[in-house]
Amino acid sequence: MPLQTQLIGQRTLPRIHVVESRWTMAYAAGLQDDNLKLLDTTQASIAVHPLFPVCLEWPSVLDSRALPGQDCLTNEELARGVHATHDLHLLKRLVPGQAYQTTATVVDLQSGRQGARVCLQLDTLDEADELVARTWQTNVSRGVAIEGPLVTPIAQAPAWPQAPQSKAVAVAAARIPISVSAGLGNVYTETARIYNPIHSDRAFALAAGLPDIILHGTASLALAVSALVNRLLGGAADQVTRLGGRFASMVLMPQELTLQITAQGAGWVLFELLNEGQAPVIKEGFMVWSQDSAAII
Repeated sequence: MPLQTQLIGQRTLPRIHVVESRWTMAYAAGLQDDNLKLLDTTQASIAVHPLFPVCLEWPSVLDSRALPGQDCLTNEELARGVHATHDLHLLKRLVPGQAYQTTATVVDLQSGRQGARVCLQLDTLDEADELVARTWQTNVSRGVAIEGPLVTPIAQAPAWPQAPQSKAVAVAAARIPISVSAGLGNVYTETARIYNPIHSDRAFALAAGLPDIILHGTASLALAVSALVNRLLGGAADQVTRLGGRFASMVLMPQELTLQITAQGAGWVLFELLNEGQAPVIKEGFMVWSQDSAAII
């Protein structure tokens, strides 16, 4: 069934989560990230992996599928949906032990080559109702059309980071290997609390037309971010202020991925994540941190 343009402007009810250190540590450990800043509870305040907000956002993403204008999709059409782009802005530090609320707002709906493109604005607020994280996420409903009167988008996603033309850009020659274990889809499902059976149930994945279980897109992005934080920031995950990329292809498991840094400057890095055949898994990847974030945002 076609998506309806009345979907633009619809917003989900808030989802409340208590962020426990047990959860944040499990998320990092599930990624095999041994950064002690994320795991050592003897510290005065344990850090949180920069991709952890996706755990809080997932229930709101699911809720958005029931909003008027999108609730018409069949189960088959929902199974064909893909996470296409991700742009996460970290405005405040997530603190284990505190409660947070997350909502999803549909800000735009466009027809694309593969189907309907739904742009969500995912906002996570703390107990003082201050914005902690905002994600601009595009999902594609493959093979689904759009119908209804023309509706103006209620917000415009920010431009993605680009290497500044006026500055000398140091391109790193290093290629960082990232191993994906056979069971990472199941592990990430449980530690992130993001359940979609195409990532953990082989029978379901095959029935959905996939060659096998595939890894979550956010897990691939989180693996890349872990490698960059540990290599470039000495594990200082709390310095990250923005990250994202475009999901280009599925990841089967087990597999050896390669993180390729394409450009780097003071407070920012651009990258690609490649599969064993050297095809991109993540295109136009980026990470920005507080040292000089204004240079690229």
